[in-house]
Amino acid sequence: MEKSRSAEAHVDEEAPAEKKLKRKDYERELKRLHVELVKLQEWVRREGKKICVLFEGRDGAGKGGTIKAITARVSPRIFRVIALPAPTEREKSQMYIQRYLPHLPAGGEIVIFDRSWYNRAGVERVMEFCSEKQAERFLKIVPDVEKAIIDSGVILIKYWLEVSADEQTRRLEARIDDGRKIWKLSKMDLKSYTRWDDYSRARDEMFAATDTPWAPWYVARSDDKRKARLNIIEHLLSRIPYTDIKREKVKLPKRHVAAPSERETHSFKFIPEPH
Repeated sequence: MEKSRSAEAHVDEEAPAEKKLKRKDYERELKRLHVELVKLQEWVRREGKKICVLFEGRDGAGKGGTIKAITARVSPRIFRVIALPAPTEREKSQMYIQRYLPHLPAGGEIVIFDRSWYNRAGVERVMEFCSEKQAERFLKIVPDVEKAIIDSGVILIKYWLEVSADEQTRRLEARIDDGRKIWKLSKMDLKSYTRWDDYSRARDEMFAATDTPWAPWYVARSDDKRKARLNIIEHLLSRIPYTDIKREKVKLPKRHVAAPSERETHSFKFIPEPH
């Protein structure tokens, strides 16, 4: 990858800090958006629509948390999250895009990629897991591949989560002594952390080559995780022409619950209750 910037950056990495969104306000707005996501789900299921959403960004940018916010109240049968592991030796011998194609949505599905085929333009390129020739070829052909995906009826939406250098450092440092998060900090993460400028150049060249009219990149500032999640969900909903599918009012039917004396009992093995 060339060390000079080959494309004008689409983002300002040093945007001024803003006041963080309060949890109470965040949860109130997220609840409203969750209702809309359920409406989207029912529309996708009823109409047989195919939606594919890509999430890209540096380590610690907030991709996982955003995806969890989107999928918290919907059906995993409709909203499928794809986070592929490192390729096997067999997959390395395949056409690069081949391992991703089987995961594209069928009718009535929304597929969310937590990192996608753009690994080749980002982490693989920066960490030298692929050659420059392979990365350049990927950037040349992927717009046509995405055009074919869209022409097949898929609604394709691509997000880049942009985190500042200081905020990324804070988030990665917070993982070091947190037993809940330490699994998120691998040796590869530490190595890639030192290559901020290389990632910036890779991002800019990726945008220059793949920010197309039919599959544009949408950038979300993510220093405030709560704001980023709400803004992305709001935007996602705005990009899909869903309608509210009317459903009949649900009413629970009557049922008979036998008294303990009327049924056989079993000696249940209850778990301990220390709380």
